[in-house]
Amino acid sequence: MDELFSQIANIGFPIVVSVYLLVRVEAKLDNLTVSITELTKAIESIKRA
Repeated sequence: MDELFSQIANIGFPIVVSVYLLVRVEAKLDNLTVSITELTKAIESIKRA
């Protein structure tokens, strides 16, 4: 039983941390994509003026 808990701690914890970080990074990448799109539109409108 102790070996099972040890395996869960050694394998499960890094998996949970990795998934959590991937979800957070994905949200930040989505925000960055929106910002880059808005910046592109702003630069294009300046070029036309």
